[in-house]
Amino acid sequence: MTSSTKLTRSLVDVAMGRAPADLVIRGGKWVCVQSGEIVPDTDIAIVNGHIAFVGRDASHAIGKKTKVIEAKGRYLVPGLLDGHMHVESGMVTVTEFVRTVAVRGTTGMFIDPHEIANVFGLKGVKLMVDEAQKQPIHVWVQMPSCVPSAPGLETPGSSIGPKEVAEAMTWKGIIGLGEMMNFPGVFMGDKKMLDEMSATHAAGKTIGGHYASPDLGLPFHGYVAGGAEDDHEGTRIDDAIARVRQGMKPMLRYGSAWHDVANQVKVITEKKMDSRRFILCTDDSHAETLTVEGHMDRVLRHAIGEGLNPMTAIQMMTINTAEHFGLTKEMGMIAPGRWADVLLVDDLMNFKADVVIAKGQVIAEKGELLVKLPSVKYPRWATKSVHLKRPLKAEDFALRTRAVHGSEVDAHVIGVIENQAPTRHLRMKVKAENGEVKADIKRDIAKIAVVERHRATGKVMVGLISGLGFTRPCAIGSTVAHDSHHMIVVGTDDENMAIAANELAKCGGGQVVVMNGEVIGRVELQIAGLMSNERADVVAKKAATVLDGFKICGSELNNPNMQLSLSALVVIPELRISDKGLVDVTNFDFISVLDE
Repeated sequence: MTSSTKLTRSLVDVAMGRAPADLVIRGGKWVCVQSGEIVPDTDIAIVNGHIAFVGRDASHAIGKKTKVIEAKGRYLVPGLLDGHMHVESGMVTVTEFVRTVAVRGTTGMFIDPHEIANVFGLKGVKLMVDEAQKQPIHVWVQMPSCVPSAPGLETPGSSIGPKEVAEAMTWKGIIGLGEMMNFPGVFMGDKKMLDEMSATHAAGKTIGGHYASPDLGLPFHGYVAGGAEDDHEGTRIDDAIARVRQGMKPMLRYGSAWHDVANQVKVITEKKMDSRRFILCTDDSHAETLTVEGHMDRVLRHAIGEGLNPMTAIQMMTINTAEHFGLTKEMGMIAPGRWADVLLVDDLMNFKADVVIAKGQVIAEKGELLVKLPSVKYPRWATKSVHLKRPLKAEDFALRTRAVHGSEVDAHVIGVIENQAPTRHLRMKVKAENGEVKADIKRDIAKIAVVERHRATGKVMVGLISGLGFTRPCAIGSTVAHDSHHMIVVGTDDENMAIAANELAKCGGGQVVVMNGEVIGRVELQIAGLMSNERADVVAKKAATVLDGFKICGSELNNPNMQLSLSALVVIPELRISDKGLVDVTNFDFISVLDE
């Protein structure tokens, strides 16, 4: 008898009362996402990690050894699923991410490890897949698609192509292809991109989308025709409408810095479009956000606050997500045969998980984790990823100009947009001073530099950025710099910028804040320069010193380090900087920082 047959027999026997359940939940209000009802006085019988019976009375399934939980009228909610996210953005490992979010009701995550893939390639992805398989909740992995995200415009630490994608599709735990960020490559018919999508399609798995352009004309239609099945890059009502009409699943994200739910949810609340094609996700959540505010429970509270009916919002992070990935036979609803992922909740409007059951096991109660998580050791190559040719000096961060001292020069400046991933392409006049253009605090113009850190080439590319709001001489450095994750340094003082870069090299990666030559904020991220193996609450406290450092420097942005980390992401318009130069993403070409 196969294991599948044994499971089926046990489910039938428990449902019929011929065998006792392992666990029975009694007297709850069933949030039945498949029918859109809340059914009172409901019991659930669970055996071998799966649901065997859902109905008015499960007393027939209770034996001497059956554990019984009295719901006492609490809501019985399917475990929450995050349909698109990057563990690395939390600055912690898969295990530590799970430790933080499982107690809040997240029982399934669909992760795209393209951050570590850009540093270590396929072996980095395998590291994440292996760790994901050991978790007490469901962690599915999407194979990164664009490594590098924009070939020719940046230099990654490694690369992935159709051959690697095809191989990964055979691995246990791979659910599909991660976000296809090279959208121009798709609509222009790039062979590498189309071959990766074809390999995923041939494997019968889901292709993740990423169309980060406001152009909804032929390029958008060409991109959809390429096979992308979802997209989290929409920010406008028209974006959501266009995607859902073309058969895509709009993923409305609410992470630490990307707040795209409020605008797009109006297609449901006001335009009355069918919500069953929409998904809620986080994309990127900072460690402090996770520990202080929450994960998918936070998204749920926000979505309800923006006018969604609680049932609709819950469907958008349970059954809708499971359907999208072809997993409704396994999860996404409370129903027989599915994994027993059930939350006991007092109040749907102010959603907080009181009891969390995942894979049939009570894993958390009242915010406390009740199960032991796996212990994972990382190889040395994973913790030694910052390679500089030499210690950096202040002059490495000089922005040279041929213009006459005192004259003005036209500059192309990256313009930060708070709470959104896109930037503005600003054109500003800057002053030449003894052959250099310096930061201008009064006009909110800081320097931004990308330092190559994978091959120790010694290359430093310097540009200008506006919108960070720095008001004092300072610098902030980070090895979290999407997508190639070189070292990125912003600042108003070259000496401080050099100190920040050298400090990052010493600690093996992370984020540091320097003011007046002193480090005033630091979080060490030694795994690929992206993650820490410490607990999320410890990482959050350290990361908070970086956020506090931003404030001391004068920045009042919400989660500015998230904005900083995307300054080098050369696939989202309008202007970015890479290790190769300043990139006009609208035209996918390099431009000079200064017109002279």
